[in-house]
Amino acid sequence: MAEPGSTPLLEMHGIVKTFPGVRALDGVDLDVRAGEVHCLLGQNGAGKSTLIKVLAGAHQPDAGRITWRGEEVRLSSPQAAMRLGIATIYQELDLVSGLSVADNIFLGRERSRFGLTRIAEVNRAAARLLERLGHPEIRPGAEVGSLSAAGQQMVSIARALSQDAKLIVMDEPSAVLDTEEVDRLFAVVRDLTAHDVAVVYISHRLEEIRQIGDRITVLKDGRTVATGLPARETETREVITLMTGRTIEYVFPERRAQVAVDQEPLLEVEDLGLRGSFGGVSFAVRPGEVVGLAGLVGAGRSEILETVFGARRATSGTVRVAGKRLRPGDVGGAVAAGVGLAPEERKSQALLLGDSVYRNISISSLARFARGGFLSRGAERDAAQDLVGSLDVRPKDVDREVRTLSGGNQQKVVLARWLLRDCRVLLLDEPTRGVDVGARSEIYALIRDLADRGVAVVVVSSEIPEVLGLADRVLVIAEGAVVAEAPAGELDEHRVLDLVMEGTGHRGAPLRPTQHETQHEGDVA
Repeated sequence: MAEPGSTPLLEMHGIVKTFPGVRALDGVDLDVRAGEVHCLLGQNGAGKSTLIKVLAGAHQPDAGRITWRGEEVRLSSPQAAMRLGIATIYQELDLVSGLSVADNIFLGRERSRFGLTRIAEVNRAAARLLERLGHPEIRPGAEVGSLSAAGQQMVSIARALSQDAKLIVMDEPSAVLDTEEVDRLFAVVRDLTAHDVAVVYISHRLEEIRQIGDRITVLKDGRTVATGLPARETETREVITLMTGRTIEYVFPERRAQVAVDQEPLLEVEDLGLRGSFGGVSFAVRPGEVVGLAGLVGAGRSEILETVFGARRATSGTVRVAGKRLRPGDVGGAVAAGVGLAPEERKSQALLLGDSVYRNISISSLARFARGGFLSRGAERDAAQDLVGSLDVRPKDVDREVRTLSGGNQQKVVLARWLLRDCRVLLLDEPTRGVDVGARSEIYALIRDLADRGVAVVVVSSEIPEVLGLADRVLVIAEGAVVAEAPAGELDEHRVLDLVMEGTGHRGAPLRPTQHETQHEGDVA
């Protein structure tokens, strides 16, 4: 990695941005040097997303100034930012489904002759970028919507590289990548900084920050509380305290009760199969038990949850809730039986982004708010307001569009939906993806509280410490089959990895073992 230059490439001074009812940025300062990786940290809702949208030209600040290479500039639009050499890769990828990989990479900058796009030239240029990223297997002509989440992430990074950017903002770029892909990403970042490109890197994982970062800026409540901290020398607890204003001693709540083995299972999955994805999967979950599914990315974990929920139609096997068999592919029947699912892709699969917080909470329980054939919005709001208060969703305005909430608060809204529904079985797919350490602790405590109230919980996570810290019992999934089962207390990271690799014949990339603070330090932003 190149030694960062001493003169800032970018300076943001006293940036203020206000939305109706909330001051998102309240005098933020940030300076970024050429050739450095500057890590931007903060809890969800601290102002990180708003700040990078100001930097990308998507939001106009109400006050403050921005200088680029020593000259004051106005980033009046995303195009203005791109012309200067600022590219942004958002966590929620802004690719156009239906267009090809190459079309997405060069969207708005198509190479043409006599008004006609030169497809072969565009495809060759896209192929060179993807090869540089270590993904030559992604075909430039492939429809981008057909790619995995990781593949789409690489296309978005390739688009930024194609813009010859001098500063690239990466918002949670590793969230959907496995270990090998993260290593490739870091190699690309190091290559960029070696050529004096600056990178603003946002991540919730301090382990990544220490690997790739040079300096840290921490935001809290829309303000800069620390800047210029050395990424490799700053202790985890110091960063957590800066972000939260408090010391978080324990991430995972204590298991308060032993699950009675003589209880009848609430959820029974027997010989469940989905052609081309998984087969022969059997497990049971008792009231008050948290079962974790561990395995490789692509091992079939998410598909198992979706099939149990009825979002995918099983090709074999049965699912029972409290002894009652569910019909395959019947989401309504599963919900009526008391099953709830919080999917991995909450924005595209779980939330009505343009609708209110209260409607997103009430959507699965609308019948209870019917009055004479009409919905009682007042009753909906009141019920949602109670849950927003108890889960500490911020801001507490239930009429606010859910798209404006941070990732952690959006996840709380999804959980509030199933709390309102009084579900008996809760299926959680990557429940803390893109969620900061403070919100993680709250979500972990909520999951444990639900279990203690008798809910049967199944958790899928790509982070080994999360599976072991949350679950009472762990199932290891490899190539679409359960290859091992054990109490969580009898396992550690190394043993889980061994089981995963044994079950895959040493193929594929293992789960990413992120570090949590306390016994698993490192999840900090």
